[in-house]
Amino acid sequence: MKLAVIGGGAAGMMASILAARQGADVDLYEKNEKLGKKLYITGKGRCNLTNACDMEELLASVKSNPKFLYSAFYGFTNQDVMDFFEQEGLKLKVERGNRVFPQSDRSADVLDTLKRAIKKAGVQVHLHTEVQKIQPVGGPDQKPSGFFLKLSGDKSVYADAVFVATGGLSYESTGSTGDGYRFAEDFGLKVTDCCPSLVPFNIREPFVKELQGLSLKNVAVQVKDGKKLLFEDFGEMLFTHFGVSGPLILSASSVCAKRLREKELKLYLDLKPALTREQLDARILREFDESKNRQFRNVVPSFFPARLAPVMTEQSGISPDKRVHEITKEERMRFLHCMKEMELTVTGLRGYNEAVITKGGVSVREIDPGTMECKNVPGLYFIGEVLDLDAVTGGFNLQIAWSTAAAAARTVTGGM
Repeated sequence: MKLAVIGGGAAGMMASILAARQGADVDLYEKNEKLGKKLYITGKGRCNLTNACDMEELLASVKSNPKFLYSAFYGFTNQDVMDFFEQEGLKLKVERGNRVFPQSDRSADVLDTLKRAIKKAGVQVHLHTEVQKIQPVGGPDQKPSGFFLKLSGDKSVYADAVFVATGGLSYESTGSTGDGYRFAEDFGLKVTDCCPSLVPFNIREPFVKELQGLSLKNVAVQVKDGKKLLFEDFGEMLFTHFGVSGPLILSASSVCAKRLREKELKLYLDLKPALTREQLDARILREFDESKNRQFRNVVPSFFPARLAPVMTEQSGISPDKRVHEITKEERMRFLHCMKEMELTVTGLRGYNEAVITKGGVSVREIDPGTMECKNVPGLYFIGEVLDLDAVTGGFNLQIAWSTAAAAARTVTGGM
């Protein structure tokens, strides 16, 4: 079995290793100067390589076509992924939210582990080599009996089977330029509309610029389209010069991405999620009671980080110079409302260069969910981010890459 794998990212590397271990003659083609450029920068350079949750949560964390992944996830589970890396000598640890990282906190160690496994398995790696076209062997009315790959430099090579693992459109500098979509369309396959996902939000309100760099660790977020609740969660976020980012916001984008192409949405921040409105009001009253003669502006910092205090003073609509004992109940309720429902207008998403993944891709209706083989083109497989599959943050998207890679490798070699 002569197998060509196009793309040296997470899915391509894993598929190459698993197929070669089972006897396939594997050539891995990567147009960059090195393998795993995107993997290297994931998780802020720490590489959150999977999630140690149960299977139910794993599937629930997938936002596009979760049912398609049922067979792949059970065929190569998150535990299988952890076992694979640990057997290759990489020590792992599990952090908050069941996120799995290398113990060293270095994505380079994940990459080195994969590279060693690639070498050990006997995979032939071709760097600086772009696959420009996949040409089926056989007439137009026949099922292909193999493929010729047209490579950069006017070379052509033959393969019995081809794995397309070219990724999506996010982080173009890592080589994600949509090549896989072009290959799919050349074979008449449908590619769904694509947009950035796991990506920061642009916010209209100008005051967010004043908060640039401020990180909030324990906030609750809601995203609404009118009265319809689209997303709700608790965690960490970050203010930027253009809007908001951080794990909580990236996960929200995976749910809201397509809707934001058509309209603006509202983002509500609960800055004090541990307290009910009644408990928060009691705390405000207590603080006000202890500071009756102080100006409002001097009391606000007792509730917030220093950089947030001036913004919250302004948002409350209460005069900064007003003495605390002069503040009315209505004004106090307005201040409380700002804390529990700070309202921001989401005008859109940042671009692909800031997106962790791409939402959309090769339609899963064209692909066999148990094998990742194209239903109408035997021997042609699509794996990883090139498919219309995506999930929230937490290691779930890399699990998609590993599991779809394993399903394809298992199929071409007759089992693992």
